[in-house]
Amino acid sequence: MKAKTNILIIDDLHPVFFEKINNEYFNVNYVPFAKVENIPELLNNCEVLILRSKTNVDAKLCNDANKLKLVARAGSGLDNLDLEWLQSKGIKVINTPEANRTSVAEQASGMLLALMANIVKGNIEVKSKVWDREGNRGEELSGKTLGIIGFGNTGSEFARVISGFGVKILAYDKYKSGFSNDIVQETEIEEIFFRADILSLHIPLTSETRKLVNSEFINKFKNPFRLMNTSRGEIVNTHDVIDALETGKIKGFATDVLENEKIGSFTKTQEDDFIKLCNMSNVIITPHVAGWTKESYRKISVVLAEKINEFFEILTEKSIKRKIKS
Repeated sequence: MKAKTNILIIDDLHPVFFEKINNEYFNVNYVPFAKVENIPELLNNCEVLILRSKTNVDAKLCNDANKLKLVARAGSGLDNLDLEWLQSKGIKVINTPEANRTSVAEQASGMLLALMANIVKGNIEVKSKVWDREGNRGEELSGKTLGIIGFGNTGSEFARVISGFGVKILAYDKYKSGFSNDIVQETEIEEIFFRADILSLHIPLTSETRKLVNSEFINKFKNPFRLMNTSRGEIVNTHDVIDALETGKIKGFATDVLENEKIGSFTKTQEDDFIKLCNMSNVIITPHVAGWTKESYRKISVVLAEKINEFFEILTEKSIKRKIKS
């Protein structure tokens, strides 16, 4: 009988994963919240590593994991993986961006509506017995022009969800084309700079996108605009965004992510910037939960199990074909 494939899981997964993974072929070592210093030893004899975003996967972690064939990211972002090193070792990578796209799109829509209508500000004021109708007069989303950068899983789903509010949607994706449809107009980024009232970011964090939204980028917009970020905090230069909020170039900022999400380890600059953001009534911050709903928690584990099953079924089929040929 063929030996089972060993899977190491170092972060929590929904119980449905263990129902969907093919237990006939896999041994699963479930060690959620594993300490990073223990992971190299746990990886011995493992072909699959499953994790979320808190652990960096690189040579230091995996150099002695000689059997490792697959790193499976429970979620969409890959910025905690050293993709170049993994590729050099022939280790494949999978993730699950399709599993939380609806959650991200719905949160982005809710944050945008809250920003446009001053819902968070008004709620805080009324609870403090401040009844200021004029100070909380909002704007309709209908008729506004929304620019989306990145038209993958979350960007396209956000466009679908928000389109019912009568917005004109422009989308730019450097690595994708031919996606214009009844609700979205594919365009160059310059058109977004010229026309957008709102900008929503749906791109991965890479060396190319790090600090993309800085003063130079912001000042390319013809008109003041509202900024949305449900991608990664480091795509935005927070200090430059604060400057633009203070001058009115950015009319409001809704973000589900921060440059440094370990709030207890802020640098002095990060602490100062965070305090400024918290004191701005036109800023909404949530704790990286856009893709973190009860539904997406389950969907991620289902998709992950299906992809791992499929990956090893394909490997098995290729192995059988090689044996037949030889």
